[in-house]
Amino acid sequence: MILFPAIDLKEGACVRLLRGEMASATVFHHDPPAQARDFAAFGFRWLHVVDLDGAFAGASVNGEAVRAIRRAVPHLRIELGGGIRDRGAIDAWLDIGIDRVVLGTVALRDPTLVRMAARDHPGRIVVGIDGRNGKVAVEGWAETSEVSVVELGQRFADAGVAAIVATDITRDGAMTGIDADAIAAFAGEVGIPVIASGGVSSLADIAALKAHEKDGIAGAIVGRALYDGSIDAKAALALVAEQAPC
Repeated sequence: MILFPAIDLKEGACVRLLRGEMASATVFHHDPPAQARDFAAFGFRWLHVVDLDGAFAGASVNGEAVRAIRRAVPHLRIELGGGIRDRGAIDAWLDIGIDRVVLGTVALRDPTLVRMAARDHPGRIVVGIDGRNGKVAVEGWAETSEVSVVELGQRFADAGVAAIVATDITRDGAMTGIDADAIAAFAGEVGIPVIASGGVSSLADIAALKAHEKDGIAGAIVGRALYDGSIDAKAALALVAEQAPC
């Protein structure tokens, strides 16, 4: 299982939101490349970067910060989401060295785009499914659709996407813990590796997710708990590196 430390960008700074509310943003670092280097020093292999302003605008807003992060940690792999909604943006980010792009709103609005991108960029396209009470939220979580998270995930079961980032909006940034059993059940229903996002707040949460690794939980995104010290980075990495008992 892979741990993804989160760098959420708002107005060029690293922030964390509470349940997706932009007005609730807490700034944790004003230098995103420095934050990326800090995560690299702990031993993380991936970063999960989100352009929050871009998610609302529908196009890149914090692009320079993203490019600066890419330059700062050339040995780390990066997945990027937020406002990536056309083929030009997908190709441009992959061309500059972003390893995977996360497509959220367009997964609902334009599934053909996602399928074509996954075909042309094997292993580099991730679908982001953000759920509020079981329904898919889009446009930076500002709108909630009538499509269930399971239904949307199943639409891409044969598309060749690398993973689904599944975010529980009601838990995101709230430090309330995760429901590992529910995430594992979702992974089983959609048949695609799932990266859990939203609510991971303790080593116990990480252990619970790792216990379901064989059920399709491929990773977990950790944000506020790393920034405020609720999760010790080295202890978390040691936990996910442990071999499952025979």
